[in-house]
Amino acid sequence: MAPGSSRTRRPLVVASLMLATFMGAIEATIVATAMPRIVGELGGFAYYSWVFAAFLLAQTTTTVIYGKLADIFGRKPSLIVGILLFLFGSLLCGLAWSMPSLILFRLLQGLGAGAIQPITSTVVGDLYKLEERGKVQGLLSSVWASSAIIGPLAGGIIVDNLSWAWIFWINIPIGFIAITGFALFLKETVEHKSRSIDYLGAALFAIAIVSLLTLLTETRAPLPALLGLVAVIVVSASLFLRHERRAAEPMISLSLWSQRLIASCNIATLLAGMALIGLTTVLPLYVQGVIGRSPIVAGFTLTALVVGWPLAVSLSGQFFRGFGIRNTLRGGGLMFPLGAVLLLLLTPQSSPALAAIGSFVMGFGMGLLSLTSIVLIQDSVEWAMRGSATASNIFARSLGNTLGATVLGAILNTGIARFATGQVAGRVHDVLERPSGLADAAGDPLVQEVLARALHLTYWGVLTLALLAFAMTFVIPIGQRLRETPTKR
Repeated sequence: MAPGSSRTRRPLVVASLMLATFMGAIEATIVATAMPRIVGELGGFAYYSWVFAAFLLAQTTTTVIYGKLADIFGRKPSLIVGILLFLFGSLLCGLAWSMPSLILFRLLQGLGAGAIQPITSTVVGDLYKLEERGKVQGLLSSVWASSAIIGPLAGGIIVDNLSWAWIFWINIPIGFIAITGFALFLKETVEHKSRSIDYLGAALFAIAIVSLLTLLTETRAPLPALLGLVAVIVVSASLFLRHERRAAEPMISLSLWSQRLIASCNIATLLAGMALIGLTTVLPLYVQGVIGRSPIVAGFTLTALVVGWPLAVSLSGQFFRGFGIRNTLRGGGLMFPLGAVLLLLLTPQSSPALAAIGSFVMGFGMGLLSLTSIVLIQDSVEWAMRGSATASNIFARSLGNTLGATVLGAILNTGIARFATGQVAGRVHDVLERPSGLADAAGDPLVQEVLARALHLTYWGVLTLALLAFAMTFVIPIGQRLRETPTKR
């Protein structure tokens, strides 16, 4: 294949990439806003979390599979198929008649969504040189930032004025415009040769990962069910590894994942993802439940993270030229523990601005670390492996988010159990389980103190993960000369 063919109109392709990214990015925030209305109409509150879990499980599992398909069949057909599957799932979600049916259709949506992020990043790597990539990836990152603001607003307007089904159906025109853009403007020539698809490897990988993520998200399930999941994970993972070593064209290349540069970049990204999800899940608890500010103020502290990430990605090209790849990567890694230290300085009397600064610093660091890792990975492999390599890094980040939410959630619960004993423990749980729990916690000195100490224990966990991510940036080998991506106008 000739990446970046002369017939490809890059600005129009980037516009299509932004539309596809927006469609996938806005999904989480817009659905979260509308879910109370959906549950009110469909019932089945017990299935509430699975509306989100089904989507994320399918999306995370298929990320690496789509990366491999993009290497075999080309970026354009793989991305278009993924978007069409996502749109079909969106159509069915709007027609759901019960919570189980909605969960099933969300699973279908997630199966398509797994194509969007890895292949869009791969297309950017195909079309743009290293020094140009930061600006384009910055545009895509800004889409995630804008979706965090637009999603809740759009979700509120839709459920107040239209049927909740439109939170899903709004994807359909956006998706078809993006597909049209790819069909017309993204030109690629794929070398046609007989290649086998490793269906068994993909199936075993999917079973192992879905079982692992289910185990991590359903930690309160009965012990026999948890033990059953562990058994499924062990058996399916063992069979997968055995099969992939023998497969002529494995779906998940173990040799690719074991390369030092790719493995170290992915471990750093996984640790960073764990730290960052800890920030996003526990910081609002502190701002509302300890400092006593409104949910809107708590949301603005996380907006600082959403601003810092795309800003860093946009400026990364200048950092590459001014400081070099190595220093940019390590500088981004260093910002993680610096931001986490600021969180440890929070007290009940602190201004939310301190929380926002820590959030911004960690977001800026994540922008530099994640983009530099992807750039290093993409430029260390040939075109035929770039989709799989890019997908491996995005998968590592998604897995890190899931692991981080589980680990840091456990630390928070351990902290509450440790610092709240006897009658105080019952009082803490009673307050937190009320609809206005966080507001009541800030007004109850005993509960406020317990929550503050438990959250600080969690911040120590965030700092530990941040330090490990920073340490991994010194393991990543950057000495070799990076390939120059061929770019033809």
